[in-house]
Amino acid sequence: MHPCASPAALAHGLAAWIAERLRAAIAARGHAVLAVSGGKSPVPLFEALRTQALDWPRVRITLVDERCVPPGHADSNTALVRTHLLQGPAAAATFVPWFDALPAAFDPADATLQRLADGANARLAHQPWPWDLAVLGMGEDGHTASLFPGADGLAHALHASGPVAWTRPATAPHARLTLTLPALLATRELVLPLIGPTKLRVFQQARLAQDEALPVSHLLHQHHTPVHVWLA
Repeated sequence: MHPCASPAALAHGLAAWIAERLRAAIAARGHAVLAVSGGKSPVPLFEALRTQALDWPRVRITLVDERCVPPGHADSNTALVRTHLLQGPAAAATFVPWFDALPAAFDPADATLQRLADGANARLAHQPWPWDLAVLGMGEDGHTASLFPGADGLAHALHASGPVAWTRPATAPHARLTLTLPALLATRELVLPLIGPTKLRVFQQARLAQDEALPVSHLLHQHHTPVHVWLA
């Protein structure tokens, strides 16, 4: 656990911690691979991380999940990363989005989403595995990545052999692509920043037992991959 005095302190402290991990990966293997989440919460972290002194050309950045929207859409995680992380020195990093465009007349039917997931899996197959670090998030419903409780596709995403699967949440807009649970657990380290008392309560509940209704609990009840929790 890494308790912080404020959300701003968390963003700056975690950015420095991530940079240290990436430097160690570059020293050990010549490159580092970082996966990041979307939404509003990571923006201060991204803006702090992009100022860190790193050998950015040796860093590869990809996603933990993506909304099935055009890459220029306001809800696109790709757009979020390009706007808030890949700026200044960090623009020299290699970014691997999961798709460049949606099919014309996009319809989020199962077969369409599976083709989109297959394309993302083909892209990620060319990246060096295991990845070094994935920065997650958690919703007040206990979802992490786009592993939403009760979502269509959740059961497959918890057990799929490929790194990317699709989900269709009933409680959030847009169909999603997400790293599967096995892919998350194949990452060298996971980090979970949590801000606010409500998320802390959900996290504490998820720590009690593995619960299908709280998908984040699957990460907290395993001993294969370290999960570093940052609190503010």
